[in-house]
Amino acid sequence: MRPFALQYASLGKPTDTVAPYRFDAARQLNVLPDGRPAISDTELLLTAGTTTSTAGSQTHFDD
Repeated sequence: MRPFALQYASLGKPTDTVAPYRFDAARQLNVLPDGRPAISDTELLLTAGTTTSTAGSQTHFDD
């Protein structure tokens, strides 16, 4: 029997986009090219939906 959620799940199409921000290890957050925190760019958040990076799981035990 297939789980209920998998009846509606589908693979997304791969994208070749590059996030317009990078993780700053010293500040422990994602930053824009001009150094501002990525969370401060409302348009970016509306487009991307998040500024999550994999660094959190590598540096914090409570993620």
